[in-house]
Amino acid sequence: MGEVLYNHGDSVEKGSMTTSKRTVVLGASPKSERISNQAVADLKAAGHAVIPVNPVAETIHGLPVSASISDISGTVDTLTMYVNASRSSAMQAEILALNPRRVLFNPGSENPDLQKVLVAAGIEVENACTLILLRTGQY
Repeated sequence: MGEVLYNHGDSVEKGSMTTSKRTVVLGASPKSERISNQAVADLKAAGHAVIPVNPVAETIHGLPVSASISDISGTVDTLTMYVNASRSSAMQAEILALNPRRVLFNPGSENPDLQKVLVAAGIEVENACTLILLRTGQY
């Protein structure tokens, strides 16, 4: 019996194991003690195409950093948020223009008003921890 594959645009799933998903990490930090830094490392280690976003850092875990999500072009599977609600609300137009398939609001980044706007635009939203999703095979 063959494996069941699920096609999700730029990724293909085999059961719960997923091949590369282009992921933007908004609020990525070059500081190793930050959760967003660990997310970049874990996403990269899992084989995902990772684009860290930070207005001042140049590289994080050897990856080039975008200063703004408005600098990113092409298809994005997941935008994972590590900024607070006031910062993400100020970036609403940029997030909509990026048009990711889904947006993950990590603990502390929840933004119900932005989430309503994203859902109305057809973007999947989830309040979840990127690290837990990766470690439990649910990313």
